[in-house]
Amino acid sequence: MTSKPTPGPQRARSFRSSAGGVTAGRQKPAPARRGPPPPTPLVLYEDAHLLVIDKPAGLAVHAGPSTPVSLEDCLPALRFGFQRLPQPAHRLDRDTSGCLALGRSPKAQARLGEAFANGAVTKTYLALLPRRPPAPAGRIDAPILKRNDKTGWTMAVDAAGQQAVTLYRFLAEAPGGRAWVALRPLTGRTHQLRVHCAHLGLPIVGDTLYGGATAPRLMLHAVELQLPSLTASQPPVTVRAPWAEAPDFAPPGDEDFFSGL
Repeated sequence: MTSKPTPGPQRARSFRSSAGGVTAGRQKPAPARRGPPPPTPLVLYEDAHLLVIDKPAGLAVHAGPSTPVSLEDCLPALRFGFQRLPQPAHRLDRDTSGCLALGRSPKAQARLGEAFANGAVTKTYLALLPRRPPAPAGRIDAPILKRNDKTGWTMAVDAAGQQAVTLYRFLAEAPGGRAWVALRPLTGRTHQLRVHCAHLGLPIVGDTLYGGATAPRLMLHAVELQLPSLTASQPPVTVRAPWAEAPDFAPPGDEDFFSGL
């Protein structure tokens, strides 16, 4: 169960606790605000080493020319008494919502970065697809390559690309013949889940870049992070993020979305 958020920046505990990453470097200065500050994301999990937040769709993790307002504007409000700003340990696409881990110190961020780079972190997503996949569960093993043209860049399945592997599992029917599916990337390529779903002929609803049906948002949500121990005294942690757009498909007890596969 979640605890009640405290006043100010919302903070809640993990729904369930079972107790490519960013390398730590010099602390970046707090970014200058470039527009109205975004709401501070809900904190799903907090300990002395890390935070896991529920990043909203539409909020970029890092500022850039097309994203003048980003999560960087929220970092001062996520200090919670620490001197240093917490820093994201991995990325989520701007239009993807859900679990995002942040290190609270250079040492914690380095260990988180190493865990993500070594595949020690298990990530699970929920996606809305236009119809049921070809099998109740399966594995997509298709390399991905970045392609550039006059209009910009996209990612595509290409034999010359980097290895990319995704597990999928059908969860439930959705209105209009659509389907709720769990996705688990075993590699961390840019746009991997979006490209792999399109490769199946089932582009994620709202993903117009890869052929998906128009929707108010990209229907992709990072529902769960399973994080290893960062110190000898800290047990592994599993954190889940609720999703307002989808029913609660969390399996009962400690069962994993992909248990038995």
